[in-house]
Amino acid sequence: MFADALRVTPIFDAEMSYSTGDVYNLIWIQRKVKEVEIDGYAEAGVDNALYFLDARTRWRIAKGEEEASAGYVLTLPRRLMEHPTLKNLHIAEIRLLAHDQIPKITLAPGIAIRIQAIIEMLDELAGSELNHREEAMASLVKTLFVYTDGQCNIRSTLTENNAKKQLVFRFKKLVDSHSAEVHEVADYARKLNVSAKYLNSCTREVLGTTAKSLIDEIRIMRSRHLLKFSDLTIKEISYALGFSSQDYFSYFLKKHTGLTPSTIRKG
Repeated sequence: MFADALRVTPIFDAEMSYSTGDVYNLIWIQRKVKEVEIDGYAEAGVDNALYFLDARTRWRIAKGEEEASAGYVLTLPRRLMEHPTLKNLHIAEIRLLAHDQIPKITLAPGIAIRIQAIIEMLDELAGSELNHREEAMASLVKTLFVYTDGQCNIRSTLTENNAKKQLVFRFKKLVDSHSAEVHEVADYARKLNVSAKYLNSCTREVLGTTAKSLIDEIRIMRSRHLLKFSDLTIKEISYALGFSSQDYFSYFLKKHTGLTPSTIRKG
C-alpha cells in the first residue's frame, strides 16, 4: 500500500527542506523563488522547473514572503515504482533520478498545464477513500513521467562501468535531438560507432524494447505534442517531424496509435 504515503505539498512556507524516508521527491517550482539548494549547489531565479530527487539528496527551497504558492513538492514512496503500472516503464531505470547531477527540467507551457492537472488529481485521490485509488494514482504518476520525459532528457543513474547503459543513454539523447531528421537504427548506430545489431541488443537488455520502438515512441510523443499544443497545420507538422508527406504521417500515427492526426488534435 502506497496511497497514504504519497503526498502533495504546496510550497507556501518561506523555507522548505528535504523529507526523510524511503521516498523520491518531485519538486516543481512554478514561480521564481529566492533560491533552490540541492546537495550544497544553489540556484537562484528558478522558474517553471522540475527536479527529481531521491531520499539521499538534501534540498532546501527559500521562497520569500509572498502569500501565493510557489509550486509543489510531490513525495513518491519508493515502493510505488514496483507497482505493475510503473515497473516496466522505460524511464524507471535510465531516465529517472540522478545521484551525481541535479536532474532539472524546464517545462513547456502546454506541458505545465497537464502537470498541474495531474498533481491536483493525485492530491484529490490521496485524500480520498475511493475504490481502486492506488491503481488510479499509479496511472497518473506514469502519465506524469511520460509527459516530462517527452520534453527533456532526464538525467541518468548511470555508472561509468556500465557500458551498455551508457550506450543506450547516449542513443536516447541522440534520438531526442535528431528524431526529426534521423529515423533508422543503422544511422544512429553509425553515429555511436557500433553495429545496428549490437545497439538493438543493448536497447532490449536495458529498456526491454527495440531500438526502433524507442525511435517511434519519441516521434509519436513529439507528434502528439505538436498536434495538441501548436497552431501548425497537420501538413506543417508532418514536414517539421521529418515525414515525407502528410499521408505517411497519418499512416504512421494510425499504425502506432490507432488514431488519425485529426482525432489526436481534437482529443
